[in-house]
Amino acid sequence: MPDIRPYRPEDRDDIREICIATGRSGTGAAGWLESDDLLPDIYALPYVDFEPATAFVVDVDGRATGYILGVPDTRAFVARLREEWLPGFEARYPLTGENTPTQNFVRDGRNPERMLIPELDAYPAHLHIDLLPVLQGQGFGRRLVRTLNEALAQRGVPGVWLEYGPDNVNAAAFYRRLGFEPLPSGTGGTRVGMLTDATV
Repeated sequence: MPDIRPYRPEDRDDIREICIATGRSGTGAAGWLESDDLLPDIYALPYVDFEPATAFVVDVDGRATGYILGVPDTRAFVARLREEWLPGFEARYPLTGENTPTQNFVRDGRNPERMLIPELDAYPAHLHIDLLPVLQGQGFGRRLVRTLNEALAQRGVPGVWLEYGPDNVNAAAFYRRLGFEPLPSGTGGTRVGMLTDATV
């Protein structure tokens, strides 16, 4: 029976695989970019390495099949990325100046300051959430958000935000149902926030 539990270090490979399996606006990203490792190296692995206490997974028979990765303090996380993660990332993923999907993500990965949004005082935390298709539509996304919100609220974090791709219509509907509200700094409503004491 699937259940939600805290992240464990042995889940790291599963986290990588889930990120690749859902990384193209909710669909599989394997083979899409020049390296399958690029998306996990931006949107998943630094989160579990630096903030494992606010990472939670859906466990199916001992394997992670979905996750929510939260960062309580985006400013501190960005500073740590810049200092500790970026040197290795930049060595693995050079800039070529080309206008390709791979290079667009490389530019994002090299610019953690993109996460320093104007609303950070009210929403200092941010998150990433992904579920394999076998788990979707069963309420696990809502439960993961509730679990993270509770953990953040216990730490005194007032709000959390996220951003999703403009072509990810399923994500847009999901976040609306949960009660996330568009943030003024976003484009087309794809940057949304929620107070951690909200009912989910």
